Amino acid sequence: MSWETVIGLEVHVQLSTNTKIFSSASTEFGNEQNSQANEIDLALPGTLPVLNKAALEYAIMFGLAIDAEINNESVFERKNYFYPDLPKGYQTTQLEKPIVGKGSVPITLSDGVIKNIGIHHAHLEEDAGKSLHSESHRDGYSLVDLNRAGTPLIEIVSEPDMRSAAEAVAFAKKLHSIVTAIGICDGDMSQGSMRFDVNISVRPAGFSEFGTRTETKNLNSFKFMEDAINLEVNRQIRVLEDGGKIMQETRLYNGVTKKSQSMRSKEEANDYRYFPCPDLLPVHVSKEFIDNLRKDLPELPENKKNRYKEQYGLSEYDANGLTENFLFAKFFEDSMQLFDKPKLLANWILGDVSSKLNQANITLKDSLISPKHLVELLKRIEDKTISNKIAKEVFEEIFEGKGNADSIIKEKGLSQISDAKFLEELVSKVISDNPNMVEDYIKTDEGKRKKKLGGFMGQVMQKSKGQANPQQASELLIKHLNDIID
Repeated sequence: MSWETVIGLEVHVQLSTNTKIFSSASTEFGNEQNSQANEIDLALPGTLPVLNKAALEYAIMFGLAIDAEINNESVFERKNYFYPDLPKGYQTTQLEKPIVGKGSVPITLSDGVIKNIGIHHAHLEEDAGKSLHSESHRDGYSLVDLNRAGTPLIEIVSEPDMRSAAEAVAFAKKLHSIVTAIGICDGDMSQGSMRFDVNISVRPAGFSEFGTRTETKNLNSFKFMEDAINLEVNRQIRVLEDGGKIMQETRLYNGVTKKSQSMRSKEEANDYRYFPCPDLLPVHVSKEFIDNLRKDLPELPENKKNRYKEQYGLSEYDANGLTENFLFAKFFEDSMQLFDKPKLLANWILGDVSSKLNQANITLKDSLISPKHLVELLKRIEDKTISNKIAKEVFEEIFEGKGNADSIIKEKGLSQISDAKFLEELVSKVISDNPNMVEDYIKTDEGKRKKKLGGFMGQVMQKSKGQANPQQASELLIKHLNDIID
């Protein structure tokens, strides 16, 4: 039987406010445990919450960025459940009247097709604390850090419009690019700034009725999301094909073991006994308030992508790759101020720079590489001081903070050799040392001889330690070999 996957996402985005959503406590990450949860975050008797205006503005900005409905009236409610990291015994959130209504987000699929993913709504709420569990089941204890409790979130709820892990990841990446581009979230998933709950079901191909869904919670990387989806889809198909039934449940995925497990049965909204928060009045926003926020929105990733294609002649792939990461886009634009070579810059940023960042598991913000560093390196390629191959070696040194391009080239003696006499002698020696290769070259049809040059060039570069000017060397090889033929 052929199966179709149905996926919807609930995305928790921590807003980059200085203080929490209902209190003056700091939202700074990494401080000592339980050092920044005040009496309001703990709902101590006699305290009253006050809505953070910046959090409201950020939520509206997101809604405007996806061309969603902005509700002039929104209401906060209490979602009642009991968990150690929820000090109040309830979460202040929105259900019936969220601040952001329906919208959509376009994603570009691998075949270039653009697909719109519907947004059901996005609502404001407070984050819970963080539970830290002992690794050993024998120890049997958990610790609770309440620093995160009360941090402002928007929860973005998609429609079940995605049909594969690839589509879900593309959607998640697009949301990440939007919230970072408009400055409402730092996007650091390692710190929990974005977390994904994935609702997954499968159904026979061609059916319109949804299957029973499961929810895999708190995924904090695109890779984990992709792996968790594929694992759960395969599990559900296996259960159904074996004659079993899918239980509606909440599951957890372990990115280290690459296994998932059932956490609890899945609750419905009525299980949480929602009711309007008696301590917070309905929020009313005027058209003027919304229009002022709309006017101040920065350039959105989709608009930036189209501009890069038109202004710089970049391909869809390059423009999309640069703009789906706010830091990449800024790095590219800062580099363009110093070096007007958009295609070359895009190739290096999306290639070598991105690869090194992934290897080091860091972002551009945390790296030692700067636009000036990269541009200085590329200029040395352009003026033929070094070859592309040597440039990659130099880049490794720059990335590790060992100096700029010029200092590394000078210190290691890596300048490209363009001396005609030296190259003549080098080429002559390579040819004289390899009579069999020369004979093979001569016997080869003229139209196919170009491919045979690779063996000669390999030895030229080896003997020159990669420093021979490849264009000059290639021209000399062809000349000398043709002289032998004539």
